[in-house]
Amino acid sequence: MCINCGLCEKVCHELHSYEERLPLEVYAAINVDEKIRLKSSSGGIFYLMAEYTINEGGIVFGAKFDSNWQVVFDYSETLEGCKKFMGSKYVQAYIDSAFKNAERFLKSGRKVLFSGTPCQIAALHHFLRKEYSNLYTVDFVCHGVPSPKVWRLYLKEIMMKYNSIYNIDFRNKRKGWKNFHFVLENKDVSQSLYVSHFEDSYMRAFLENMSIRPSCYNCKAKQGRSHSDVTIADFWGIRNEYPQMDDDKGTSLILINTPKGYETFDWSKIKKVKTSYDVALKYNFGLNVTAKPNKKRNLFFGNIDDDKSIINLIDICLKLPFKKRLWNFLSMCKMSLLCIFTNEKSGGARCCKKKNSVFMALPNTYISDITFRKKEYGWKNYGLEITLSTKQK
Repeated sequence: MCINCGLCEKVCHELHSYEERLPLEVYAAINVDEKIRLKSSSGGIFYLMAEYTINEGGIVFGAKFDSNWQVVFDYSETLEGCKKFMGSKYVQAYIDSAFKNAERFLKSGRKVLFSGTPCQIAALHHFLRKEYSNLYTVDFVCHGVPSPKVWRLYLKEIMMKYNSIYNIDFRNKRKGWKNFHFVLENKDVSQSLYVSHFEDSYMRAFLENMSIRPSCYNCKAKQGRSHSDVTIADFWGIRNEYPQMDDDKGTSLILINTPKGYETFDWSKIKKVKTSYDVALKYNFGLNVTAKPNKKRNLFFGNIDDDKSIINLIDICLKLPFKKRLWNFLSMCKMSLLCIFTNEKSGGARCCKKKNSVFMALPNTYISDITFRKKEYGWKNYGLEITLSTKQK
């Protein structure tokens, strides 16, 4: 019952956002434990933070899947329990009593590591209304948070085909960190879903800003305003900046935001290269820039309750106009053929890059076959395939 105390307004981050803040130091980093890194979305840094906290007798808070595959906040006093917090979960997490539990442990003197989105970390600080020397916070570079309702409807539909799911992985790195896959694992392998992130309907709706919450379009927690001690992310662009740190198994970006941030790691377990904030911004726009609403967002949410297939609705809303699809296809053909004919004249190798594809033309080769609608990744995601053979002298 509201008693008109005004406390909700006093602690509202939307009304009283923190000031902007630059990090103290920035690193490209890799967990030297390969097994942990492969199980992580990026470079395996969160696990090291959790391990350090647990070894100090502390508590770790994070987001995990519940028994119904919804995302909720929980805490753990064991490293085994912290493994459930690993990996990206592109769904808004249900806070429930997490803030109250964190406050209880902090007041009892326990060390607490709290992980969450920037807005959740900012909200925790506002909720506590005082500084705790035993509180350590870590957030991540956030693209935006998808609606839990979209996830529920998608999961309900997808489970009709892929039932008895025992694991969900939004960022599976079986085919590489950069080409991560969305996976729903079933004990029956033939009933498992394994699809590239840009082919799955739910992931497409998220990545194209159609399913994220309205508040994400005007985020008040970017530019260091969450006041977290540490910010972690994928170090996209690592191959361009520090190729020695890129083996396509995952490299993390670490921003140390406060002096306390240095105390959350066992640095001896991290392979790192010091970099700059400008380099971090170059490849992680989400540090400062908020997502722009998808033009079809209102159409999508306006039809979400019509009891029809949400997957079909996503595909309809995100389908490009025919002229745009034709233009993209012809552009891809032009770039690919240009590589070959340029190579034929120069006698050298030349690589052309076009968004998610790379085409390499090699010297002393000729076209032996062209398939305009290669269906390796599906009928709807067909691509151009040009087969090269060595010329006979």
